[in-house]
Amino acid sequence: MNNREHPIQPKYVSQWDGVIQAKCPRCRIGKVFSGPAYGLKMQKMNLNCPHCNLKYEREPGYFYVAMFVSYAMSVAEMITIAVAAYIIGLPLNFEHLWYYLSIIFAVVILLAPFNYRYSRMILLYWLTPGLNYDPPKS
Repeated sequence: MNNREHPIQPKYVSQWDGVIQAKCPRCRIGKVFSGPAYGLKMQKMNLNCPHCNLKYEREPGYFYVAMFVSYAMSVAEMITIAVAAYIIGLPLNFEHLWYYLSIIFAVVILLAPFNYRYSRMILLYWLTPGLNYDPPKS
């Protein structure tokens, strides 16, 4: 058998895997960020996809919308942490307010790089009309 009979098919990357791995929404091969989510260097987002050359910033100020997505993620995290602290046994009264606030803000600060990265991925994958997966590009 030769390659003409069995062409090599590109590996299909699901939408969820593309978001989690921070891959390009059009080809799902190129990386959106050049570094890891957590590290000693600041996260740097590529301007274009290294594989299909998609420009990530669709228009000037495009990623301002990602701030609203990040805000929603932070609020959800704050509520989850407060409920979890209450369930674990931290009493809900005025004397323990500073415990709640310190726990909540510590977790929000620790999750800030996660929110930065995935708010942009949510914006690219699900909140941008007309930006769809294009299998021939992969």
